[in-house]
Amino acid sequence: MLRQNYIFTSESVSEGHPDKVCDRISDEIVDLVYREAAKKNGNGKPQMDAWKVRVACETLATTNRVIIAGEVRVPDTLLKKSKDGEFVKDAAGNPMVNPTKFKSVARKAIRAIGYEQDGFHWKTAKIDVLLHGQSAHIAQGVDNAADKQGEEGAGDQGIMFGYACRETPDLMPAPIYYSHKILELLADARKNGDGDVVKLGPDAKSQVTVRYVDGQPKEATQIVLSTQHIDPDWDNKKVRKVVEPYIREALSSGGLSIADDCNWYINPTGKFVIGGPDGDAGLTGRKIIVDTYGGAAPHGGGAFSGKDTTKVDRSAAYAARYLAKNVVAAKLADRCTIQLSYAIGVAQPLSVYVDLHGTGKVTEEAVENALREVMDLSPSGIRRHLDLNKPIYARTAAYGHFGRKAGRDGSFSWEKTDLVKALRQAVAA
Repeated sequence: MLRQNYIFTSESVSEGHPDKVCDRISDEIVDLVYREAAKKNGNGKPQMDAWKVRVACETLATTNRVIIAGEVRVPDTLLKKSKDGEFVKDAAGNPMVNPTKFKSVARKAIRAIGYEQDGFHWKTAKIDVLLHGQSAHIAQGVDNAADKQGEEGAGDQGIMFGYACRETPDLMPAPIYYSHKILELLADARKNGDGDVVKLGPDAKSQVTVRYVDGQPKEATQIVLSTQHIDPDWDNKKVRKVVEPYIREALSSGGLSIADDCNWYINPTGKFVIGGPDGDAGLTGRKIIVDTYGGAAPHGGGAFSGKDTTKVDRSAAYAARYLAKNVVAAKLADRCTIQLSYAIGVAQPLSVYVDLHGTGKVTEEAVENALREVMDLSPSGIRRHLDLNKPIYARTAAYGHFGRKAGRDGSFSWEKTDLVKALRQAVAA
């Protein structure tokens, strides 16, 4: 029997949080490579087959310094050439990347987030690009699947989870949904609003504690927000006066009430002027629970940002969310957790596991069999089904990879519920 009455908490961080700055830059690199690959050459053909794009990019940010490192396979337009037009190679004989465009997208990302402070400024921060070619030993397993069941093998071993539930309109757990919503509204107001809200800084963290009654989210019992502000004279009372209307709007937008005895912790340590990478170093991939389900569901451990979608840490996690959401949308269950597992260089998943948490209208085994029937879960099958070979990843870097609206540009395609009919037919067969 599922627990029906309890309290659960999730947190979110804004796009200006140091780790999220790094996630954003890493995903801008992924998008850059896909955009350059799609550009036409002199023969009217793409510069590079998008299926051959490889990116594993990590970013480190600290006071006025950004370091971008990792392994890539990129089109010729992103490679360094000598004065005589020949490609410059490193000591291992691999072509070297031209850092110019990589630095440019990093600066644009920092500017879009809103950093123009002395300790971290989009224009003056020093940016080092330390990207090099992908390991041939990794490439051989990815490019040619060992099990011969797909065009490519998984980019690594690992386990990935997907989850969906009926707590919010986007079939996400309520605590993470509202934590994200608070920061999204504040970020929009900071960039587009007027009055004192524009004096907030880019760096912020939120946290919402939700009381569940009879298994459903009823009210917020604790609200935490720490937000950077550029006016050094503000205290936490002033900050609360500015942000409280947006917090109330965020919670009411999904129908969550605020308990009469709710505790509010707004900038509880006092002033928060020094923020972002100047206040705390950032690194890609350190907010994986924020990126997924806020701790309400398992996480396999792999980060998403900075990776092309041969990396099943990313693509299979998207597929698992997509399938779990469609299972719930098809009313086969009220809650669904899916686990997929992979081996490097092997195309098909080693296992598919489903838990319906006692809410299923059919058996878990029936759903497991149906999932393999309605979708090819090899990396190439996932990329093809969800149309992932596109520059659509910078938007995923903040406010969660899940529970977002699918875009016309192909972004968040894993949030569609277009498998409902196929799943119902498959479990009924």
